[in-house]
Amino acid sequence: MRIFEEMESEVRGYIRSFPAVFDTARGSEMFDERGNRYIDFFAGAGTLNYGHNNPAISQALIDYLQNDGIVHGLDKATVAKKVFLQKLADTIFAPRNLEYKVQFTGPTGTNAVETALKLARMVKQRSNVIAFTNAYHGLSMGSLAITGNSFYRDESYGVRHNSAFVPYDGYFGQDVNTIDYLRRFLMDQSSGIDLPAAIIVETVQGEGGIHVASDAWLRELESLCREFDILLVLDDIQMGNGRTGTFFSFERAGITPDMVTVSKSIGAGLPLSLLLMRPELDQWKPGEHTGTFRGNNLAFVAATKALEYWDTPDFAEGVRHKGEIFRESLQAIVDKHPAINGELRGVGMVWGIEFADPGFAGAVSEEAFKQGLVIETAGANGQVLKFLPALTMDEAIITEGLAIIEKSIEAVLEKRKSLRAGSLS
Repeated sequence: MRIFEEMESEVRGYIRSFPAVFDTARGSEMFDERGNRYIDFFAGAGTLNYGHNNPAISQALIDYLQNDGIVHGLDKATVAKKVFLQKLADTIFAPRNLEYKVQFTGPTGTNAVETALKLARMVKQRSNVIAFTNAYHGLSMGSLAITGNSFYRDESYGVRHNSAFVPYDGYFGQDVNTIDYLRRFLMDQSSGIDLPAAIIVETVQGEGGIHVASDAWLRELESLCREFDILLVLDDIQMGNGRTGTFFSFERAGITPDMVTVSKSIGAGLPLSLLLMRPELDQWKPGEHTGTFRGNNLAFVAATKALEYWDTPDFAEGVRHKGEIFRESLQAIVDKHPAINGELRGVGMVWGIEFADPGFAGAVSEEAFKQGLVIETAGANGQVLKFLPALTMDEAIITEGLAIIEKSIEAVLEKRKSLRAGSLS
């Protein structure tokens, strides 16, 4: 690990949580340079919904490169882009009666968010944007201004301009309707919150700690946006591409956002980000918003192949079935170990256990890694153990991984019990 310590910036993060030099990966298994095997419950923070080195996707890429396919094309027309757009229209948009225009932004999720903010402000001629408590939308300057966790912000960045935060669903408990709170703020000229160009929301707050908005709350939010002429921007970067059991996470609520940011698994592991927008919002002048890597043709090839999973309902049904395995198994673990004082939250194949002791989740993640499983934490204080496996994960590996989680929880409980006993002796 010396070369990383000597050469790489101190900003590196996951290398500290998972101190191994990884070498190969396939499906939901990773191997380090010493041959040690790890089950992956992290999936590249949601980038690998179709698994590591998915054979069908890898073969499509190999064939494309061997035929000298265009790799870098800016926003020129290429065969790879044409085929991807047609597949997106036929397989995803048409069955859902969606008529979005597609903008290819820079290659990472925050580029899509920045593009949405810029366009919303231009269209509505207003500068304010509303986000929610515990929101995470990226760490570039505009996205950071609407990201809630103070860990990522510093006053010297000057990122708090033209944004406001309001309570997410359930922030004050299930008995408080936070949409009523927001409506009161928008109606009151003395609230201190200017009428925004847009409200940006995640249907499930992943980095924020696995908070799931109810369908009713999302519908009320859409209605409020229509009432006040505010654009509804849906950040589907981590929760889209099937993570919650449908291709778009907002499908369960029956809403149609004005804009949708898409990234992570849309490229099946390769960098690709999109902004989807209602056609009348596409008010850009040619070349007004660009980016050198907005035309990643390798990602178009991978994405086109990945979208074949959605040709029939079978894949989504499988995701929901495996999601139920996670829910039932994790709830059983929580119930079996009342000492952890855990709360299970999630939907589809994204789940989190919040522990009363903020340090417990990190300790379980560390212990699980020692036992051959990669899993991260989430939440403002890292208090949530976050389950984000590949959607293609075999049930046998799910069972094996969940057994490691239970053993890791028990190991951490035993260590803490021993420490308490030692302090009393």
